[in-house]
Amino acid sequence: MAVTALFRYPVKSMLGESLERCRIDERGVVGDRAYALVDVETGTVASAKVPRLWGGLLGFSARCAGDPERASPPPVEITFPDGSVHHSGDPDIDAALSAAVGREVRLVASPPDGAGFEEVWPEIDGLAPEAVIAATRVRDEDTGERVSRFDLAAMSPHPAFFDLAVLHLLTTATLRRLRELAPGATFDERRYRPNVLLDGEGEGFVENAWPGRAIAFEGGATVAASIPTMRCVMTTLPQGDLPRDADTLRTVAKHNRVLIHGMGTWACAGVYADVTGSGELAVGEAYELRDAEPSGH
Repeated sequence: MAVTALFRYPVKSMLGESLERCRIDERGVVGDRAYALVDVETGTVASAKVPRLWGGLLGFSARCAGDPERASPPPVEITFPDGSVHHSGDPDIDAALSAAVGREVRLVASPPDGAGFEEVWPEIDGLAPEAVIAATRVRDEDTGERVSRFDLAAMSPHPAFFDLAVLHLLTTATLRRLRELAPGATFDERRYRPNVLLDGEGEGFVENAWPGRAIAFEGGATVAASIPTMRCVMTTLPQGDLPRDADTLRTVAKHNRVLIHGMGTWACAGVYADVTGSGELAVGEAYELRDAEPSGH
């Protein structure tokens, strides 16, 4: 069982970078979600989970300029949809981003107090518990689709731009199963934005059984799987050479709805994890699944 691919997304909701190796610590992959755009009018953190406003962010790509350090926000190079290249430290970066996205935004390296993100619920049955959607609903789109607001990084030990947890794992087994279920859909790991793509034993949605288990990597890093990864409209959006494709989400909602303790039943693919032992990860390195350490050890 081995690491197949590694990904980092230096700016939230922009395309990221494929890596041969990276460092992880309790805050996740160093340099991951180091920045986000904040809507000046509303104070909301921009997320492509509301495609009408922010789907265009997937036309940008971002990469760390050099090896990032945890001590300070890394310099980031951003390629705009028109092919122009800008840098996070440019004095006019906010103006350039605002002009490109059509709204006044700021590029920030720390979440503002009380900041959250919004998420639209497409007309696909089984995505999330109705009670959760109703309780978090803040408005409706013109299409009638409901929009929820969530706090950032609810499972992170520190303020961050993650939606929920610091690390996201996905297996090639899950991708194979999705392709079997809907051969005409364009399943690609890039749609699901994992940090770590793993190849290994088993068939089907193997990550469903991982919460409560540890993953130990050959280089010494360890992580603890927490809950399955809930999926959203972002997986359906066009990005790079991938077209818009609602079946990439509809198939998950039809075939892998998972009960998450205390949170209800969600459409899931992949698993969130906490980093329990810092270290480097590398493509090709082996890993093994272990039972979690007993409490107190």
